[in-house]
Amino acid sequence: MSKRIVFTGGSGKAGRHAVAHLLERGHSVLNVDRTALTLDGVHTLLADVTQSGECLNALTAHFGYAGFEKGSPPSPPDAVVHFAAVPRILMEADNTTYATNVLSTYNVIETAMKLGVRKVVIASSETTYGVCFAEGDKDYHHFPLEEDYDVDPMDSYGLSKVVNEKTARAFAMRYGADIYALRIGNVIEPHEYGKFHDFLADPMSRKRNAWSYIDARDLGEIVHLCVERDGLGFQVFNAVNDTITADLPTAEFLAKYAPGSPLKRAMVGDEAPLSNRKAREVLGFREAHPWRREPAFLEAAKS
Repeated sequence: MSKRIVFTGGSGKAGRHAVAHLLERGHSVLNVDRTALTLDGVHTLLADVTQSGECLNALTAHFGYAGFEKGSPPSPPDAVVHFAAVPRILMEADNTTYATNVLSTYNVIETAMKLGVRKVVIASSETTYGVCFAEGDKDYHHFPLEEDYDVDPMDSYGLSKVVNEKTARAFAMRYGADIYALRIGNVIEPHEYGKFHDFLADPMSRKRNAWSYIDARDLGEIVHLCVERDGLGFQVFNAVNDTITADLPTAEFLAKYAPGSPLKRAMVGDEAPLSNRKAREVLGFREAHPWRREPAFLEAAKS
């Protein structure tokens, strides 16, 4: 069913692919960002959602100039997807990264709830698992990494995402809403698959990403499935593809390269250490872009 979706941060690396996918799925999207997105059929409203007034305006705006032909102010959207953020550490001061990400998420969720929106999807992160931006070499507690993991980041970005998950849970309980947090893995765009040959040659370079990834287009499909699936309350989903970025079976690979992290359950075949089992079982996610079949990976193998 077509939905009207306000998407914050749709001009970013992950957002622009997710927005395009939502359009392909028949949804209407208003992009809210500090920079414009060049994509036919999508209007960008330039706004700073750390400002509560701008956030309210963004969630009650027309999706484009055609909206004025209806003769009445716009109604709230059917769903809100919140990707806007300082996207990693070392881009802005740590306290600014934390404050921006936490306040913007609070504003977006609170505004949505008070407008009567009952479906919000927020971008959390693989960094909540504590290794990506850790000081020095840190082992994971265990594998696979699933949504009940004891998240323990030590950086401002990962910490902001943990707080955002707690914010989402609080509002979901208070308003009886569906708010789903996506722990997004390392985002890979179609042209970037040539890098996977370097990943295979240097396995330890991928430890901080738990030897996992998410195709930007498959991330769009996960967002779509979240928008469509109602009645789950607060949920966390790992947003990653199916398989490990390695050329050994997962259990054998982890025994060799991550011996300090025990297996919590058996890992079959080439299952990604950052597991998407919940997204597959609950949302019905099926990846469309496994890395071994991507043109950029296959082309790089020839050179």
